[in-house]
Amino acid sequence: MGDKVRSTYKSDETEEWLDKVWTRPIGYLWALFFKSLNIHPNMVTVLSMITGASASIFFLHGSYRYEGWYGLAMNVTGILLLAWANFYDSADGQLARMTGRKTRLGRILDGAASEVWFIPIYLALVARMWHHHGMEFAFLAIEDNGTNTALFTSCVLACVLYSGFCSHAGQCAMADYYRQIHLFFLKGEEGGELDSSVRQRGLYDSTPWKGNVVWKAFLWTYVNYTRNQERRTPQFQRFYRALMDRYGSIGDVPETVRTRFLEESRPLMKYTNILTFNTRAIMLYVCCLADVPWLYFVFEIVLMGLLCRYMIGVHERFCRNLSAVYIYNKV
Repeated sequence: MGDKVRSTYKSDETEEWLDKVWTRPIGYLWALFFKSLNIHPNMVTVLSMITGASASIFFLHGSYRYEGWYGLAMNVTGILLLAWANFYDSADGQLARMTGRKTRLGRILDGAASEVWFIPIYLALVARMWHHHGMEFAFLAIEDNGTNTALFTSCVLACVLYSGFCSHAGQCAMADYYRQIHLFFLKGEEGGELDSSVRQRGLYDSTPWKGNVVWKAFLWTYVNYTRNQERRTPQFQRFYRALMDRYGSIGDVPETVRTRFLEESRPLMKYTNILTFNTRAIMLYVCCLADVPWLYFVFEIVLMGLLCRYMIGVHERFCRNLSAVYIYNKV
């Protein structure tokens, strides 16, 4: 089955070890199941959203420290549901590649899936810390009363909102962008899904509101998504525009240029994997089971934030260097 599973990868270079040995094989089996029922990949993405978001109900409960075996069982159920959602998130792309049923809506939905999972989970963890904070208050020698609980939860909510809408969303967006750039240089326009805000804005403007309200809303979100990716990568944007102006398409770019770009980009793929699901989810599981959910947000804001900044910095530097060698010197 190994070769069949590998045939559903976007590319071997952009796959994480844990995905290769765990997520992709199980996702492949789900993809075969959905294919037998003639279910569209976009519907599988919607199912992943529902499954992942429902995990929030179970993460709302404190684990063994506060609720005993019942709390532990609820947290384990939340873990299993989020893992299940990730299998579906793998299966939708694998199914799309197996059947050739890839759509722009699917690309947008797939990018939004993790936000749909994590936003309710993050809010559930805020509610959880409202009810279960005895260990933290005891450590800080704070009296457990209504006023202190409200102040504590307000501070947690502020951190969670920043963690979710700034850290998590931004980190995943950049990891996805660098993967798509790598695939674009590796496989060309057909193999990658590299989008531009200008192209998406043109599609948005050309789509009438009548009968397309939901689709227009998706497009508007996606325009902003791609614009933010481009705003954070000015050196790559200059390099990319110069290549397109000079050669017209990625297929006409000299192989030496593409090979050099991929050599520089390939080491960063391990960071894009860390910044997406597996590492993030494992840390969430550990923190919830240990009854220290606040520690997850420290990890996401500080450690994942530093890693994302490092990844962007490395990518921008080698794009600037490649521009100097291949564009301005006209090698």
